[in-house]
Amino acid sequence: MFDLLRNPRALAARIVAIFALFWLAACQPGGTGNTGQRIDTNAPVKVALLVPAGSGNAGDETLAAQLRNAANMAIADLQGVKIDLQVYNTAGSPAQAAAMASKAVDEGAKIILGPVYAESANAAGLAVASRNVNVLAFSNVTSVAGGNVFVLGPTFENTANRLVSYAVRQGKRRIMVVHEQTTAGEIGAQAIQTAISRRGGSLAGVASYPFSQQGLVDATPQIAGRVKAGDVDAVFMTADTAGALPLLTQLMSEQGVNPQTTQYMGLTRWDIPPATLALPGVQGGWFAKPDPGLQAQFASRYQAAYGSAPLAIAGLGYDGIAAIGALVKSGNANALTKQALTQPSGFVGVNGVFRLLPDGTNERGLAIAQVQNGQAVVIDPAPRSFGGAGF
Repeated sequence: MFDLLRNPRALAARIVAIFALFWLAACQPGGTGNTGQRIDTNAPVKVALLVPAGSGNAGDETLAAQLRNAANMAIADLQGVKIDLQVYNTAGSPAQAAAMASKAVDEGAKIILGPVYAESANAAGLAVASRNVNVLAFSNVTSVAGGNVFVLGPTFENTANRLVSYAVRQGKRRIMVVHEQTTAGEIGAQAIQTAISRRGGSLAGVASYPFSQQGLVDATPQIAGRVKAGDVDAVFMTADTAGALPLLTQLMSEQGVNPQTTQYMGLTRWDIPPATLALPGVQGGWFAKPDPGLQAQFASRYQAAYGSAPLAIAGLGYDGIAAIGALVKSGNANALTKQALTQPSGFVGVNGVFRLLPDGTNERGLAIAQVQNGQAVVIDPAPRSFGGAGF
Protein backbone atom coordinates (compact mmCIF):
# COMPACT_ATOMS: atom_id res chain seq x y z
CA MET A 1 0.00 0.00 0.00
CA PHE A 2 2.78 2.46 0.88
CA ASP A 3 4.51 1.86 -2.44
CA LEU A 4 1.23 2.35 -4.23
CA LEU A 5 0.60 5.62 -2.42
CA ARG A 6 3.89 6.94 -3.78
CA ASN A 7 2.59 6.14 -7.25
CA PRO A 8 -1.03 7.28 -7.56
CA ARG A 9 -1.46 5.89 -11.07
CA ALA A 10 -0.43 2.42 -9.87
CA LEU A 11 -2.83 2.74 -6.99
CA ALA A 12 -5.72 3.64 -9.26
CA ALA A 13 -5.25 0.43 -11.20
CA ARG A 14 -6.31 -1.39 -8.05
CA ILE A 15 -9.18 0.86 -7.00
CA VAL A 16 -11.77 -1.19 -5.16
CA ALA A 17 -14.86 -0.32 -3.16
CA ILE A 18 -13.27 -0.16 0.29
CA PHE A 19 -15.04 1.88 2.92
CA ALA A 20 -15.58 1.62 6.67
CA LEU A 21 -16.14 -1.92 7.89
CA PHE A 22 -19.71 -1.03 8.72
CA TRP A 23 -20.86 -0.17 5.18
CA LEU A 24 -23.35 -2.78 4.06
CA ALA A 25 -26.76 -2.73 2.48
CA ALA A 26 -29.42 -1.54 4.89
CA CYS A 27 -32.85 -2.94 5.63
CA GLN A 28 -35.70 -1.24 7.43
CA PRO A 29 -35.09 -0.01 10.97
CA GLY A 30 -36.97 -1.23 14.00
CA GLY A 31 -40.33 0.06 15.14
CA THR A 32 -40.81 3.61 16.37
CA GLY A 33 -42.69 2.96 19.61
CA ASN A 34 -39.74 1.90 21.76
CA THR A 35 -38.88 3.76 24.96
CA GLY A 36 -36.47 1.38 26.70
CA GLN A 37 -36.15 -1.00 29.62
CA ARG A 38 -36.43 0.11 33.24
CA ILE A 39 -33.54 -0.94 35.44
CA ASP A 40 -33.12 -1.96 39.05
CA THR A 41 -30.92 0.82 40.45
CA ASN A 42 -29.75 -1.45 43.30
CA ALA A 43 -28.40 -4.24 41.10
CA PRO A 44 -25.75 -4.52 38.36
CA VAL A 45 -27.17 -3.59 34.97
CA LYS A 46 -26.92 -6.38 32.41
CA VAL A 47 -25.53 -5.16 29.10
CA ALA A 48 -25.23 -7.42 26.06
CA LEU A 49 -22.25 -6.90 23.75
CA LEU A 50 -22.81 -8.37 20.27
CA VAL A 51 -19.56 -8.91 18.34
CA PRO A 52 -18.82 -10.61 14.98
CA ALA A 53 -16.72 -13.46 16.40
CA GLY A 54 -17.37 -16.96 15.10
CA SER A 55 -17.50 -16.11 11.41
CA GLY A 56 -14.18 -17.80 10.64
CA ASN A 57 -12.86 -14.48 9.33
CA ALA A 58 -9.65 -13.32 11.03
CA GLY A 59 -10.66 -9.69 10.66
CA ASP A 60 -13.94 -10.31 12.46
CA GLU A 61 -12.12 -12.09 15.28
CA THR A 62 -9.73 -9.16 15.74
CA LEU A 63 -12.61 -6.73 15.63
CA ALA A 64 -14.56 -8.70 18.22
CA ALA A 65 -11.58 -8.92 20.56
CA GLN A 66 -10.88 -5.20 20.35
CA LEU A 67 -14.49 -4.25 21.02
CA ARG A 68 -14.54 -6.54 24.07
CA ASN A 69 -11.28 -5.07 25.31
CA ALA A 70 -12.43 -1.47 24.90
CA ALA A 71 -15.76 -2.18 26.60
CA ASN A 72 -13.95 -3.75 29.55
CA MET A 73 -11.65 -0.73 29.76
CA ALA A 74 -14.70 1.51 30.01
CA ILE A 75 -16.24 -0.66 32.73
CA ALA A 76 -13.01 -0.45 34.72
CA ASP A 77 -13.15 3.34 34.47
CA LEU A 78 -16.69 3.60 35.82
CA GLN A 79 -16.84 4.80 39.40
CA GLY A 80 -19.59 3.33 41.54
CA VAL A 81 -21.49 1.90 38.55
CA LYS A 82 -21.97 -1.86 38.24
CA ILE A 83 -22.20 -3.21 34.70
CA ASP A 84 -22.67 -6.92 34.08
CA LEU A 85 -21.31 -7.30 30.53
CA GLN A 86 -22.31 -10.43 28.65
CA VAL A 87 -20.71 -11.10 25.25
CA TYR A 88 -22.57 -12.81 22.40
CA ASN A 89 -21.02 -13.87 19.08
CA THR A 90 -22.98 -13.06 15.93
CA ALA A 91 -20.55 -14.57 13.35
CA GLY A 92 -21.24 -11.46 11.29
CA SER A 93 -24.61 -12.96 10.37
CA PRO A 94 -27.92 -11.04 10.54
CA ALA A 95 -29.82 -14.19 11.46
CA GLN A 96 -27.44 -15.03 14.29
CA ALA A 97 -27.41 -11.39 15.42
CA ALA A 98 -31.20 -11.55 15.77
CA ALA A 99 -31.00 -14.84 17.64
CA MET A 100 -28.29 -13.58 19.99
CA ALA A 101 -30.18 -10.35 20.66
CA SER A 102 -33.26 -12.33 21.65
CA LYS A 103 -31.17 -14.67 23.79
CA ALA A 104 -29.53 -11.73 25.52
CA VAL A 105 -32.88 -10.24 26.46
CA ASP A 106 -34.09 -13.66 27.63
CA GLU A 107 -31.05 -13.66 29.92
CA GLY A 108 -31.83 -10.25 31.35
CA ALA A 109 -30.06 -7.73 29.15
CA LYS A 110 -31.50 -4.24 29.54
CA ILE A 111 -29.70 -2.77 26.53
CA ILE A 112 -27.66 -4.12 23.62
CA LEU A 113 -24.29 -2.76 22.51
CA GLY A 114 -23.46 -3.74 18.92
CA PRO A 115 -23.49 -5.48 16.50
CA VAL A 116 -21.11 -4.06 13.89
CA TYR A 117 -22.55 -4.61 10.43
CA ALA A 118 -25.63 -2.73 9.25
CA GLU A 119 -27.76 -5.72 8.30
CA SER A 120 -26.96 -7.40 11.62
CA ALA A 121 -27.79 -4.21 13.53
CA ASN A 122 -31.09 -3.99 11.74
CA ALA A 123 -31.88 -7.65 12.44
CA ALA A 124 -30.99 -7.33 16.13
CA GLY A 125 -33.12 -4.22 16.47
CA LEU A 126 -36.13 -5.87 14.87
CA ALA A 127 -35.72 -8.96 17.04
CA VAL A 128 -36.05 -7.03 20.31
CA ALA A 129 -38.13 -4.01 19.32
CA SER A 130 -41.32 -5.50 20.71
CA ARG A 131 -39.52 -6.18 24.00
CA ASN A 132 -38.70 -2.54 24.59
CA VAL A 133 -34.91 -2.91 24.36
CA ASN A 134 -32.65 -0.31 22.75
CA VAL A 135 -29.72 -1.25 20.51
CA LEU A 136 -26.55 0.88 20.30
CA ALA A 137 -24.99 -0.46 17.11
CA PHE A 138 -21.41 0.09 15.96
CA SER A 139 -22.59 0.76 12.39
CA ASN A 140 -22.40 4.13 10.66
CA VAL A 141 -25.20 3.37 8.19
CA THR A 142 -27.88 5.88 9.07
CA SER A 143 -30.59 4.11 7.08
CA VAL A 144 -30.81 1.42 9.80
CA ALA A 145 -31.14 4.03 12.55
CA GLY A 146 -34.50 4.78 14.12
CA GLY A 147 -36.97 3.24 16.49
CA ASN A 148 -34.93 1.21 18.97
CA VAL A 149 -31.71 1.28 16.91
CA PHE A 150 -29.03 3.94 17.41
CA VAL A 151 -25.79 4.02 15.40
CA LEU A 152 -22.55 4.95 17.17
CA GLY A 153 -20.27 5.01 14.12
CA PRO A 154 -19.04 8.24 12.51
CA THR A 155 -21.53 9.31 9.86
CA PHE A 156 -21.13 11.11 6.57
CA GLU A 157 -23.81 13.57 7.66
CA ASN A 158 -21.90 14.60 10.77
CA THR A 159 -18.61 15.01 8.89
CA ALA A 160 -20.27 16.97 6.08
CA ASN A 161 -21.98 19.32 8.52
CA ARG A 162 -18.72 20.02 10.35
CA LEU A 163 -16.68 20.72 7.23
CA VAL A 164 -19.32 22.79 5.46
CA SER A 165 -19.92 24.90 8.55
CA TYR A 166 -16.21 25.60 8.86
CA ALA A 167 -15.84 26.34 5.15
CA VAL A 168 -18.69 28.84 5.22
CA ARG A 169 -17.14 30.61 8.21
CA GLN A 170 -13.91 30.89 6.22
CA GLY A 171 -15.72 32.45 3.26
CA LYS A 172 -15.68 29.26 1.15
CA ARG A 173 -19.40 29.27 0.42
CA ARG A 174 -19.58 28.06 -3.19
CA ILE A 175 -18.92 24.34 -2.85
CA MET A 176 -18.75 21.77 -5.64
CA VAL A 177 -19.35 18.09 -4.86
CA VAL A 178 -17.23 15.43 -6.59
CA HIS A 179 -18.10 11.79 -5.94
CA GLU A 180 -17.52 8.28 -7.23
CA GLN A 181 -20.35 6.34 -8.82
CA THR A 182 -20.84 3.84 -6.00
CA THR A 183 -23.51 3.41 -3.35
CA ALA A 184 -21.33 4.98 -0.68
CA GLY A 185 -20.31 7.75 -3.07
CA GLU A 186 -23.93 8.61 -3.79
CA ILE A 187 -24.83 8.56 -0.10
CA GLY A 188 -21.85 10.73 0.73
CA ALA A 189 -22.67 13.22 -2.02
CA GLN A 190 -26.22 13.55 -0.75
CA ALA A 191 -24.96 14.14 2.78
CA ILE A 192 -22.71 16.93 1.52
CA GLN A 193 -25.48 18.57 -0.49
CA THR A 194 -27.81 18.49 2.51
CA ALA A 195 -25.11 20.05 4.67
CA ILE A 196 -24.54 22.81 2.11
CA SER A 197 -28.23 23.69 2.07
CA ARG A 198 -28.52 23.66 5.86
CA ARG A 199 -25.25 25.35 6.78
CA GLY A 200 -25.39 28.47 4.63
CA GLY A 201 -23.37 27.31 1.66
CA SER A 202 -24.15 27.37 -2.04
CA LEU A 203 -24.01 24.29 -4.27
CA ALA A 204 -21.63 25.12 -7.12
CA GLY A 205 -22.22 21.89 -8.98
CA VAL A 206 -22.09 18.10 -8.71
CA ALA A 207 -19.76 15.86 -10.71
CA SER A 208 -19.13 12.13 -10.60
CA TYR A 209 -16.83 9.55 -12.11
CA PRO A 210 -16.90 5.76 -12.63
CA PHE A 211 -15.09 3.84 -9.90
CA SER A 212 -12.23 2.70 -12.13
CA GLN A 213 -8.87 4.06 -13.23
CA GLN A 214 -9.90 4.76 -16.81
CA GLY A 215 -13.26 6.14 -15.76
CA LEU A 216 -11.58 8.62 -13.47
CA VAL A 217 -8.97 9.59 -16.08
CA ASP A 218 -11.72 10.22 -18.64
CA ALA A 219 -13.93 12.22 -16.27
CA THR A 220 -11.31 14.49 -14.71
CA PRO A 221 -10.91 17.03 -17.56
CA GLN A 222 -14.61 17.90 -17.43
CA ILE A 223 -14.58 18.04 -13.62
CA ALA A 224 -11.53 20.29 -13.66
CA GLY A 225 -13.08 22.51 -16.30
CA ARG A 226 -16.12 23.07 -14.11
CA VAL A 227 -13.90 23.90 -11.12
CA LYS A 228 -11.93 26.45 -13.16
CA ALA A 229 -15.09 28.21 -14.38
CA GLY A 230 -14.53 30.81 -11.69
CA ASP A 231 -17.45 30.37 -9.27
CA VAL A 232 -16.13 27.48 -7.14
CA ASP A 233 -14.57 28.26 -3.77
CA ALA A 234 -14.13 24.66 -2.64
CA VAL A 235 -14.28 21.09 -3.95
CA PHE A 236 -15.75 18.55 -1.52
CA MET A 237 -14.66 15.01 -2.43
CA THR A 238 -16.07 11.69 -1.25
CA ALA A 239 -12.99 9.74 -2.42
CA ASP A 240 -10.97 7.89 0.20
CA THR A 241 -7.26 7.10 0.51
CA ALA A 242 -7.72 3.43 -0.39
CA GLY A 243 -9.59 4.37 -3.54
CA ALA A 244 -9.53 7.30 -5.93
CA LEU A 245 -8.22 10.15 -3.78
CA PRO A 246 -4.51 9.94 -4.71
CA LEU A 247 -5.13 9.79 -8.46
CA LEU A 248 -8.04 12.26 -8.40
CA THR A 249 -6.01 14.98 -6.70
CA GLN A 250 -3.03 14.34 -8.98
CA LEU A 251 -5.12 14.52 -12.13
CA MET A 252 -6.90 17.68 -10.96
CA SER A 253 -3.51 19.38 -10.53
CA GLU A 254 -2.41 18.19 -13.97
CA GLN A 255 -5.59 19.74 -15.39
CA GLY A 256 -4.69 23.13 -13.92
CA VAL A 257 -6.75 23.20 -10.72
CA ASN A 258 -4.80 25.02 -8.03
CA PRO A 259 -5.63 23.79 -4.51
CA GLN A 260 -4.04 26.97 -3.16
CA THR A 261 -6.96 28.96 -4.56
CA THR A 262 -9.68 26.30 -4.70
CA GLN A 263 -10.00 24.62 -1.32
CA TYR A 264 -10.07 20.81 -1.31
CA MET A 265 -12.17 19.07 1.37
CA GLY A 266 -12.57 15.36 2.08
CA LEU A 267 -15.44 13.37 3.51
CA THR A 268 -13.07 10.63 4.70
CA ARG A 269 -9.90 10.60 6.79
CA TRP A 270 -6.89 11.63 4.70
CA ASP A 271 -4.38 10.62 7.38
CA ILE A 272 -5.05 6.87 7.22
CA PRO A 273 -2.57 5.57 6.18
CA PRO A 274 -0.18 8.40 7.13
CA ALA A 275 1.72 7.98 3.83
CA THR A 276 -1.19 9.69 2.05
CA LEU A 277 -0.23 12.97 3.71
CA ALA A 278 2.98 13.11 1.63
CA LEU A 279 1.13 13.21 -1.70
CA PRO A 280 1.48 16.58 -3.48
CA GLY A 281 -2.17 16.66 -4.53
CA VAL A 282 -3.61 16.63 -1.00
CA GLN A 283 -1.44 19.43 0.40
CA GLY A 284 -3.60 22.20 1.84
CA GLY A 285 -6.70 19.96 1.93
CA TRP A 286 -9.12 19.88 4.85
CA PHE A 287 -10.68 16.82 6.48
CA ALA A 288 -12.38 16.10 9.80
CA LYS A 289 -11.09 13.78 12.50
CA PRO A 290 -11.83 12.93 16.13
CA ASP A 291 -10.19 14.95 18.89
CA PRO A 292 -6.53 13.89 18.37
CA GLY A 293 -5.52 14.45 22.00
CA LEU A 294 -8.24 12.22 23.42
CA GLN A 295 -7.75 9.66 20.67
CA ALA A 296 -4.02 9.46 21.44
CA GLN A 297 -4.71 8.94 25.14
CA PHE A 298 -7.02 6.03 24.40
CA ALA A 299 -4.57 4.47 21.94
CA SER A 300 -1.76 4.70 24.48
CA ARG A 301 -3.84 3.13 27.25
CA TYR A 302 -5.09 0.36 24.98
CA GLN A 303 -1.56 -0.40 23.76
CA ALA A 304 -0.29 -0.61 27.32
CA ALA A 305 -3.12 -2.88 28.40
CA TYR A 306 -3.33 -5.25 25.43
CA GLY A 307 -0.02 -4.95 23.61
CA SER A 308 -1.36 -3.74 20.27
CA ALA A 309 -2.75 -0.56 18.76
CA PRO A 310 -6.56 -0.27 18.67
CA LEU A 311 -8.51 -0.09 15.45
CA ALA A 312 -10.58 3.07 15.02
CA ILE A 313 -13.81 1.17 15.65
CA ALA A 314 -12.57 -0.12 19.03
CA GLY A 315 -13.26 3.27 20.57
CA LEU A 316 -16.96 2.77 19.89
CA GLY A 317 -16.95 -0.12 22.34
CA TYR A 318 -15.65 2.22 25.00
CA ASP A 319 -18.07 5.00 24.04
CA GLY A 320 -21.10 2.75 24.30
CA ILE A 321 -20.24 1.63 27.83
CA ALA A 322 -19.29 5.20 28.81
CA ALA A 323 -22.72 6.45 27.76
CA ILE A 324 -24.56 3.61 29.48
CA GLY A 325 -22.48 4.06 32.63
CA ALA A 326 -23.08 7.81 32.76
CA LEU A 327 -26.82 7.27 32.52
CA VAL A 328 -26.95 4.43 35.06
CA LYS A 329 -24.92 6.54 37.50
CA SER A 330 -27.86 8.96 37.72
CA GLY A 331 -29.74 6.36 39.76
CA ASN A 332 -32.81 6.77 37.57
CA ALA A 333 -34.78 3.61 36.78
CA ASN A 334 -35.49 5.10 33.33
CA ALA A 335 -31.78 5.65 32.60
CA LEU A 336 -31.83 3.52 29.45
CA THR A 337 -34.96 4.88 27.80
CA LYS A 338 -34.86 6.67 24.49
CA GLN A 339 -35.42 10.01 26.23
CA ALA A 340 -32.41 9.45 28.47
CA LEU A 341 -30.17 8.17 25.68
CA THR A 342 -30.88 11.28 23.60
CA GLN A 343 -30.18 13.85 26.31
CA PRO A 344 -28.94 17.05 24.60
CA SER A 345 -25.81 17.34 26.73
CA GLY A 346 -24.49 14.09 25.31
CA PHE A 347 -21.53 12.09 26.58
CA VAL A 348 -17.73 12.15 26.63
CA GLY A 349 -16.02 9.27 24.82
CA VAL A 350 -12.47 8.38 23.92
CA ASN A 351 -12.72 10.33 20.66
CA GLY A 352 -14.48 13.38 22.09
CA VAL A 353 -18.01 14.47 22.88
CA PHE A 354 -20.94 12.77 21.20
CA ARG A 355 -24.68 12.54 21.51
CA LEU A 356 -27.40 10.30 20.20
CA LEU A 357 -30.21 11.96 18.27
CA PRO A 358 -33.92 11.06 18.39
CA ASP A 359 -33.77 9.75 14.81
CA GLY A 360 -31.17 7.15 15.87
CA THR A 361 -28.16 8.89 14.32
CA ASN A 362 -25.41 10.65 16.24
CA GLU A 363 -23.48 13.88 16.41
CA ARG A 364 -19.78 13.91 17.29
CA GLY A 365 -17.33 16.69 18.06
CA LEU A 366 -14.72 16.69 15.29
CA ALA A 367 -11.55 18.65 14.67
CA ILE A 368 -10.70 20.18 11.30
CA ALA A 369 -7.26 19.18 10.06
CA GLN A 370 -5.27 20.57 7.14
CA VAL A 371 -2.51 18.76 5.30
CA GLN A 372 0.58 20.93 5.70
CA ASN A 373 4.01 19.77 4.54
CA GLY A 374 3.04 16.13 4.84
CA GLN A 375 1.47 16.49 8.28
CA ALA A 376 -2.14 16.65 9.49
CA VAL A 377 -2.31 19.93 11.42
CA VAL A 378 -5.43 20.79 13.43
CA ILE A 379 -6.63 24.23 12.34
CA ASP A 380 -9.94 24.20 14.24
CA PRO A 381 -10.07 22.13 17.45
CA ALA A 382 -12.81 19.65 18.22
CA PRO A 383 -15.49 21.17 20.48
CA ARG A 384 -15.48 19.84 24.02
CA SER A 385 -19.20 20.47 24.61
CA PHE A 386 -22.36 20.95 22.61
CA GLY A 387 -23.72 24.36 21.72
CA GLY A 388 -20.44 26.11 20.92
CA ALA A 389 -18.31 26.51 17.82
CA GLY A 390 -18.09 23.36 15.73
CA PHE A 391 -21.79 22.44 16.00
